[in-house]
Amino acid sequence: MKYQKTLLMSASCFLLALLCAVLWGYQKDERLAQRIAPNILRFHVLANSNSGKDQQIKNEVKSLILESLHSCPASSKEELSTYINEHKEELENQANLYLSRYGCGYHAAINVTKAYFPTKAYGDLVLPCGTYDTVQVRLGRARGRNWWCVLYPKLCFIDATHSVLPEESRQELKCLLSEEDYLALFERPSQIHIKLKLLQYFSGTP
Repeated sequence: MKYQKTLLMSASCFLLALLCAVLWGYQKDERLAQRIAPNILRFHVLANSNSGKDQQIKNEVKSLILESLHSCPASSKEELSTYINEHKEELENQANLYLSRYGCGYHAAINVTKAYFPTKAYGDLVLPCGTYDTVQVRLGRARGRNWWCVLYPKLCFIDATHSVLPEESRQELKCLLSEEDYLALFERPSQIHIKLKLLQYFSGTP
């Protein structure tokens, strides 16, 4: 009995220490996000639902809008945000024309706003969880699985098939951030994987 109590107490202390470490890491990530967020504009597309058709529509609309922004002359986050606000109606009309052609009974709404993002890896770059300025595209009820990337600097071409961030993208980030914050974005993937799993475990996320 005494052995069991000792074992239980040891396990409890270990779990408490582990939880403290996870929470500390979470707070550290949010502080990093607060420092880098003023230099970053993210892109967030929320699908109408999780149906196969709505998820396909989400990806198509995402590509349509990114293609429209490809020739944007903006050279800074502020200029890009201003451009999108000024061309909001035009971008929405393009998206809604596509939705209409495919018989969707809903519309797209585009806004430059603020949104909370979980920790996300883009190749070997890891952006910490936190609140960022974002170009948000809401499709219909916006209740399906979403898609996001970094619109400024231009990282939206990075996907799961890329394991390393291209040098050009690295240099863009390096010019925007302090050396310490820049290096902090390139944690080892294994560390991030463990951190995410622990956060999911303690938050009850499947």
